Amino acid sequence: MGDDLLVFLKAPAIMTGIGLFFGVILALAAKVFRVEEDPRLQRTEELLPGTNCGACGEPGCGPFAAALVRGDVNPGNCTVASGDVIASIADFLGVDAGSREKRLARLHCAGGQAQAFQIAEYRGFESCRAAALVSGGGKGCSWGCLGLGDCEHSCTFDAITMNSNSLPVVDREHCTACGDCVDACPKDLFEIVPEDQKLFVQCNSPLDGTAATALCSAACDACGRCAADAPQGLIEIRDNLPDIDYRSQLPVTPDATRRCPTGAIQWIEGNQFSSASNSQRPGIPAGSTSS
Repeated sequence: MGDDLLVFLKAPAIMTGIGLFFGVILALAAKVFRVEEDPRLQRTEELLPGTNCGACGEPGCGPFAAALVRGDVNPGNCTVASGDVIASIADFLGVDAGSREKRLARLHCAGGQAQAFQIAEYRGFESCRAAALVSGGGKGCSWGCLGLGDCEHSCTFDAITMNSNSLPVVDREHCTACGDCVDACPKDLFEIVPEDQKLFVQCNSPLDGTAATALCSAACDACGRCAADAPQGLIEIRDNLPDIDYRSQLPVTPDATRRCPTGAIQWIEGNQFSSASNSQRPGIPAGSTSS
């Protein structure tokens, strides 16, 4: 009985001793290998907007603050913060504020209710993604904007509103190029581009000629007039759509838009949404059904 009691008491004592031993080892290791946190990190993160939008290239404001403190990036890389906030961060860290080229979300579609031919009337959950699951939506052009505002609802910064033609308009002052609209659009119509890229193709249809314009009066018919009117090499027709080579350093002017018969290629200033010239809405053909 005495031996059993001794064994019973020894076991907890041994386990306690082992725990204390490894606890001391871990404490010593933590002290020896401890990485001192820069005291500026917390204050820098507090100065940032805290939106965690990722537009700066980092996954959130915390990692961006760490990159700022390390000197890997400039405060100007934050597209959400105001100029005063950027200046405050730069002053606190003692660095140059820097700057970043303004980028915006743009939509590759000008085929709203007034331009796109409707083959069915969608009735259901008011969501582009839901409508896209029902035969691609109600438009004859299955590559076009569905107009139900998933992009508007996804935008944290209220930078997108739907206009009377059921097309999204991006507010350049509020857009931070975070890319939420890119992820929200089931048709992959949004692209984040530099603001100074004013020549923009507002069509995503791979069809050409009458096959394209029969479905949408704003569709590109691949006529090639834009390529002919632009400096040689600036625009090429690829997969029946104009491909603008901004890397060519060739002068970019509105000339390429002047003979476009449908308005599929546009010169966009600020918040302007340039719709096609033909504004009459095609009707739903007889015999079509609601989804």
